Amino acid sequence: MATNTPVETVTSPADKAKLAAAALLVVGGVAAFYLLGQSDLWLRVVALLALLAAAVGVFFTSESGRQLTAFTRDAIRETKKVVWPTRKEAMQMTGYVFAFVFVMALFLWLTDKTLEWVLYDLVLGWR
Repeated sequence: MATNTPVETVTSPADKAKLAAAALLVVGGVAAFYLLGQSDLWLRVVALLALLAAAVGVFFTSESGRQLTAFTRDAIRETKKVVWPTRKEAMQMTGYVFAFVFVMALFLWLTDKTLEWVLYDLVLGWR
């Protein structure tokens, strides 16, 4: 039986500063976009994208960014291990699903109509 071990997250002050700097760069990018409202659109967009790129760069130097990168690498590695179905297998399974849905819809419709007939015609005599 596997035991759950508590996960300890240790964030250093430098790491917190990096995350704060990344957040400030995002806010600064949005602010620059609106403060440069009288300038050309391309200048506003370039300023926004440059500050957002800087924010992403600062984020990926933090511990959280490194953990996200490691998680992404692991996810890609696991995805490569998956045995994907062939086209024929996928088409067959899709056909089975459509057939099941059709049969289930027919069953539910028949059940609904039977209960409607029993309740309204036989029990209540409304029709």
